[in-house]
Amino acid sequence: MSPSSSNTTSTTTRHLLIRGHVQGVSYRWSMVQAAQQRGLQGWVRNRRDGSVEALATGPAEAVQSLIDWAHQGPPHARVDGVEVDSLAEPAELLAGFVQRETVSP
Repeated sequence: MSPSSSNTTSTTTRHLLIRGHVQGVSYRWSMVQAAQQRGLQGWVRNRRDGSVEALATGPAEAVQSLIDWAHQGPPHARVDGVEVDSLAEPAELLAGFVQRETVSP
């Protein structure tokens, strides 16, 4: 396999919308920890409709690992669904992975 055929260093950006019992159960804090462990950039925030929204960018395998984590979440969460959208790149410069303020849907 030649180095040019390897996708291990490709950067991917995904927008996630997580629905279920995902507020008041440390979902955002846990996602920050999970994303930081994977070396990702981005953010996570509650939405007023009870969902959690996140943006993650980094190596494709690490982003997919976070998406897999999002389907389960922390111990007290109940995830009913995770919508994932691909983005070409973040519209803003991201530094680390942080919690943001709640936003209206």
